[in-house]
Amino acid sequence: MVPGDAEDPWPVFSDPAIWWYDPEGVHRDLARTRAYCASAGSRWSVHGLSYWTVRLLATGEVVGSGGVQVHGTGEWNLNYRLARAHHGEGYATELGRAALAAAAEHDPTRPVVAWIDAVNTPSIAVATRLGLLDRGLRTASLDDVARHGYADRPLDDVTWPRVRHTAPGTPGEDPLRA
Repeated sequence: MVPGDAEDPWPVFSDPAIWWYDPEGVHRDLARTRAYCASAGSRWSVHGLSYWTVRLLATGEVVGSGGVQVHGTGEWNLNYRLARAHHGEGYATELGRAALAAAAEHDPTRPVVAWIDAVNTPSIAVATRLGLLDRGLRTASLDDVARHGYADRPLDDVTWPRVRHTAPGTPGEDPLRA
């Protein structure tokens, strides 16, 4: 992914149906997608790996983005975002497998984490198919929002603090607490 890719993934990023679990995530203008692509593109030179623009092999049509990039607390952040028309076709799982392999090749010492909102069951299903385990509700590294960390290994509680609630059934309650 590079800044020049912004116009191609814009229809995916600007589709409210893709962001049903996080309406604030919708890219309401192309400038936001340009900034996203520029940020992702800049990480290639630092870590040798970042997010990809996802295209159908047969047609070249852009259907999303994803991959892994290093976040501020040092983990590979696994991301997959696909056009609504291509949900359920196995592309997110295929993308995730390729991203996990690339992360293992580039720096296997870093954990791979998919930060997922508790209500985003389709994303949870993909992470589970990839063999990632829910390591609990934690403060996500990029934006300090509490999300479930689906990871390829245990996460330490100092770098990625657990979020705890006292009332059972509270939205975002940590299901792994004793």
